Amino acid sequence: MASEREYDRHQKPDRYAHIWLGEYEPTAIGAIWHRQTLHQNRRNEAPDVERVVVSVDPAVSSETGADEHGIIVCAMGADRRGYVLDDVSLTGTPRQWAERTIATYDRYEADAVVIEINQGGDMVRHTLESVRPGVKIIEVRATRGRGKHVRAEPISALYDLGQISHVGTFPELEDQMCRMTAAGYEGEGSPDRVDAMVWGFTELFPRMVARPVKKTRIDRHTSWMA
Repeated sequence: MASEREYDRHQKPDRYAHIWLGEYEPTAIGAIWHRQTLHQNRRNEAPDVERVVVSVDPAVSSETGADEHGIIVCAMGADRRGYVLDDVSLTGTPRQWAERTIATYDRYEADAVVIEINQGGDMVRHTLESVRPGVKIIEVRATRGRGKHVRAEPISALYDLGQISHVGTFPELEDQMCRMTAAGYEGEGSPDRVDAMVWGFTELFPRMVARPVKKTRIDRHTSWMA
């Protein structure tokens, strides 16, 4: 306990002030998630769930100081609400994130693994299948020109509507969420945990995040010769 407090004091001053001194952790100006909303919707346990996915946002590199591999367990409850069940993100090699993903998949008896493939392409799928051949994989790809914060906004709206709860507390994930603003991410590094969570709920709430199709109006009363 003492070593954890000392670590937070030197390495995570915001968390130190919140956990050990009782202060509120800061939220970035313009953040699209707010701690009060997270706390109000928090649950001690999840209801019966109808679908579970393990969502992964792999880091580009496993070098020292590289970003984390975001690995988040998301579920759709029988009450038609979303739940974050776990955050098992880590830094490490591709083999390590794949092994942890499959172990988590088994633990939660998940229906699928959702993977973001913009960076790794087929290598992401291959890495998972080298650990568990035949595992059900759902591939997602970020649309060019749409920032992380744009993809996150429909999911933050679900939080504001009280449609998603965290089962327990996930400090690192929640820190990243509260530093995601309408203009982009205000934290250090990449918000890998948030990205993984967003992809998970994008899969579980497809109608909420579907992009509207633009329709071209055709005036049937106008002649082509006019």
